[in-house]
Amino acid sequence: MINKNSPIPIYYQLEEHIKMLIEKGELKPGDALPPEREYAEKYQISRMTVRQAFTHLVTEGYLYRLQGKGTYVAERKIEQLLQGLTSFTEDMKARGLEPGSQLIRFEIHPASAQMAEQLAISQSDPVYEIERIRLADGVPMALETTYLSANLISGLTEEIVNQSIYAYIENTLKLQIDHASQIIESSIAGQAEAKLLKVSKGAPVMHIQRNSFMNDGTPVELVKSIYRADRYKFMIQMKR
Repeated sequence: MINKNSPIPIYYQLEEHIKMLIEKGELKPGDALPPEREYAEKYQISRMTVRQAFTHLVTEGYLYRLQGKGTYVAERKIEQLLQGLTSFTEDMKARGLEPGSQLIRFEIHPASAQMAEQLAISQSDPVYEIERIRLADGVPMALETTYLSANLISGLTEEIVNQSIYAYIENTLKLQIDHASQIIESSIAGQAEAKLLKVSKGAPVMHIQRNSFMNDGTPVELVKSIYRADRYKFMIQMKR
């Protein structure tokens, strides 16, 4: 498995071997890897080389470390292609996962000046504020807060929110969501969101803001989400 005469670096050979075992299912999520010392002794390589391979695999999301306990196989990240405007529910179903939501807050309150500007409504117009934990096969993926004009998106209920807001907007209200702009920033989890997402405080997360519009430019929604960076990744296809 390790060819010391190869021009390919040893740490990279070890990485690829571990990746192969994970992709073939011989190493499953949650499995503990043997200690660095055992790899070093088995292949007659330095522990520094093993550590370098492990570190790269942690960075790529294949492995994770628990302080004082060892190195484990990570759950595979859900990949979302940033091409086309889809809802969380549609994304999960497309990947064969069961989408779900845990409703934290469902309120109607007057729009602040900033919210009125984002939704192109008058200040103090009614706005829905909906906070949910978004789940895939029961596992928390994101903490999502959605803001909608109650005059435009009328009749929302907790039952509708627990299913799909996009389906309600397009199928029941017959409003067509046409396009959106999205901003993604890296951050770390604070205490409150860490508890809801079931990650440790300070874990890497992605803050995402999406503004969605109808084809005439009317704002439909503002969504602010915090995604687990250990379970989710975004991919962009670009053409020169």
